[in-house]
Amino acid sequence: MDRRDFIAFLGAAMAWPTAALAQDSTRVYRIFWVSTDSQPDPFLAGFREGLRARGYVEGKNVALELHYAPGNPQALREVVSELKRGNIDLAVSSGPATRAMTAVTDVPVLFALSGDPVELDLVKSLGEPGGNFTGSTFLSLELAGKRVELLKEAVPTVRRLAVFSNSLHPGEQSEWRATREAATALGIETVYVPFAGKSELDNGLAAVGDARADALLVFPDVLTLVHRAKIADFAIAHRLPSMFGWSEYCDAGGLLSYGANQRATYFWLATYADRILRGEKPANLPVFQPTKFELVVNLRTAERLGIDLDKSSVLFRANRVIE
Repeated sequence: MDRRDFIAFLGAAMAWPTAALAQDSTRVYRIFWVSTDSQPDPFLAGFREGLRARGYVEGKNVALELHYAPGNPQALREVVSELKRGNIDLAVSSGPATRAMTAVTDVPVLFALSGDPVELDLVKSLGEPGGNFTGSTFLSLELAGKRVELLKEAVPTVRRLAVFSNSLHPGEQSEWRATREAATALGIETVYVPFAGKSELDNGLAAVGDARADALLVFPDVLTLVHRAKIADFAIAHRLPSMFGWSEYCDAGGLLSYGANQRATYFWLATYADRILRGEKPANLPVFQPTKFELVVNLRTAERLGIDLDKSSVLFRANRVIE
């Protein structure tokens, strides 16, 4: 999503009527924000912007209670216990925190996931969630193939591609299959390098280094996002052009990224929060999949790798260029 699309997106949401936002104007709605990340949190900022666009003012008609538990499963369990005690109108979970929320059955839960919520048993289907969970998924198998194509356009000499993936990520096997098929169609050999969670991340990177690859493609999920700087630095050190799923990876030094604008998605998520607070059921709100995507190019990284993108169609099509 480029700047013009994002502004239009904001404008459309802000144009919605706000007079009927809260049935009881004296009520303060309690929203739990649960995340395994840490502050500052750009996704929370997007959600807050969305709430303001719908007429919610913190301290007046809504209270956001923030719960961050980076690397602390016990803290997440305590949050879940508090949710079960009630007196909470809505919970919003970000990334891996959603796994811990599956025990919550009496409170509506909004999520934003990079993986498959059906595989996680959060919803029955994307179109008909059927329970107390709904939200957004960034998983798109079409994007998986498109990332391979864009990487090939930027670096035509790529013949052997290392695919780095958290095997615990829901929907990962479908994404790997789509990536492999796209690469095969372009005459690219793929080397699948899975790792199972944080404890295997370093060993996984070492395996990438041994793969004799020409480039690196990293599946987007919260774990690789948290360690994006380490992965981007590794790719540069090993002279590997890299493709990622979200712009935050490029900001950390990745060469290319293609995917949804996460902040804009969290802005949109606030519209579902509003609808739920006004009485709609998560069971009837389809899981949203972003339809606008942004291509980001890091020219500083290209220069460090000796890649000339000046005549590349990828550079001309980029929504954002980091110079």
